[in-house]
Amino acid sequence: MYKSAPNATKESERSQDATENIFTILCTSGFDRVPNVRSALMFASLAASANYRTILFCLQGTVDVMVQGAIEKNEKPEPGAPTLSQRLSEAMELGVEIQCCAQTMANKGLTEKDLIPGITVAGAMTLIDLASMGQGTLCF
Repeated sequence: MYKSAPNATKESERSQDATENIFTILCTSGFDRVPNVRSALMFASLAASANYRTILFCLQGTVDVMVQGAIEKNEKPEPGAPTLSQRLSEAMELGVEIQCCAQTMANKGLTEKDLIPGITVAGAMTLIDLASMGQGTLCF
């Protein structure tokens, strides 16, 4: 009968624990659909506050929102609604990891230096990995 080494079992459990609580939010909306971006950030904050390792993966128009100074330049605040800046700050304070698609950035001529500090660049395979490992995925 096969017996696994004690450390192998512990490593497997740790690996499982690291992926069990991942929750991914995928957002493609930009300044053309600000309510969608605010919702994506709100749900990301909710997941993070529920102790999920939460990743907001940004594609297409959402990458434009994550460029330094873009929110201040493009958002038209709506009375009674939180601003994108408020939602983004809240999400980042709660530990939401924000990743922007490398290919979208290349298509737009952007680099990681153009992004709001704390936001990183990730490849498309990262999104596939996150979706396959995680507890859930929401799309906006």
